[in-house]
Amino acid sequence: MDQLQPTSSAAPEHNSPFFAIVRNPLKFRLFLFTNLPSAFYAGLRIVEADPDHCIVTVPYKRFTRNPFRSTYFACLCMAAEMSTGILAMAPIYKSSPKISMLVVGMETTFTKKATGLTSFVCNDGPAIHAAIGKARATGEAQTVKARSVGTSSNGDIVAEFSLTWSFKVKSRS
Repeated sequence: MDQLQPTSSAAPEHNSPFFAIVRNPLKFRLFLFTNLPSAFYAGLRIVEADPDHCIVTVPYKRFTRNPFRSTYFACLCMAAEMSTGILAMAPIYKSSPKISMLVVGMETTFTKKATGLTSFVCNDGPAIHAAIGKARATGEAQTVKARSVGTSSNGDIVAEFSLTWSFKVKSRS
């Protein structure tokens, strides 16, 4: 993978090296294969990604299907988490000081069966970047709740997720 330069501000640029990697299908698939193999085999894709929002899709296929002829809820969770996690990874990837990120809470509502391609959209980039900036400035852990909405190809809402992320500056030891 390309070497990325540390980011100094909380919000990454639209053309940052991180987003160049995320937007490159081959490099991103390699990242998934080596770091998140379940997401690789499930076929998660990033449709759009910038500092403010991210769209991730999960297909309906043999690997993601449950016995009830819908997308398995864990695969939907993966896509929702990724749509928020990409927005969190961008400003902290290869940054100094190092920042840890962890999901500490999740709330979800499933409203319809997911029986086709499902797209998850998160528009909470600015709130995520503010929490990361505050963690850097204060040295204390910060949390933020990010919302991701999953819709079917015809626009029906399939599920809504609220993921609570925690960001903390790593100690130097």
